[in-house]
Amino acid sequence: MSAAAPSPEILAAFEAAKGFMPTDEGLALYAAAMAAGGLGLPLLEVGTYCGRSTLLLADAARRAQVTAVTVDHHRGSEEQQPGWDYHDPETVDPELGVMDTLPTFRRTLRRAGLEEHVVAVVGRSPQVAAVWNSPLGLVFVDGGHTDEHANADYEGWAPHVAEGGLLVIHDVFPDPVDEFTGQAPYRVHRRALASGAFTEVSATGSLRVLRRTGAGA
Repeated sequence: MSAAAPSPEILAAFEAAKGFMPTDEGLALYAAAMAAGGLGLPLLEVGTYCGRSTLLLADAARRAQVTAVTVDHHRGSEEQQPGWDYHDPETVDPELGVMDTLPTFRRTLRRAGLEEHVVAVVGRSPQVAAVWNSPLGLVFVDGGHTDEHANADYEGWAPHVAEGGLLVIHDVFPDPVDEFTGQAPYRVHRRALASGAFTEVSATGSLRVLRRTGAGA
């Protein structure tokens, strides 16, 4: 895995952006993106939120001269809705009364000077995956945390990871006490390993990096 690190400016932008990924996991994601960029294929993220991790993928894509793609409906996942611990009132559209993280995301990219290196797809992951037909150097799964959504993200996007490409899964928590926040990603992680298509190459906090080493998903 590449030991490449983002510039101090990009790292500062990452740490200043809204989001939940800690710095050590962000650096591991960046290293994975840099390694995958060598395949010359797009790097895709499922779950944009406000663009914290997108900044890292975009900068790695810029350096590799590929494109970063990020997919999100921007209405927030389950744990980000009003009444939940991860809800941020600043992300609520004052006119419609529903979450809309797209404006914050666009500001995040603009401030970091990375807009031209990202294709932002606004839509639900399974619908976008159903019309996607190109191989990917990296797929970063960081979407909904229910079994329904986590499995749909895996089933929709893992088949597009190219030979030697990377599947990165966030919020993998083996402890059952984390049932809502991390057990569904944990089960997807176990599913990917059991498929025989992927081999784990690194683990940093709740971030798991797997490489495609076989067919299927």
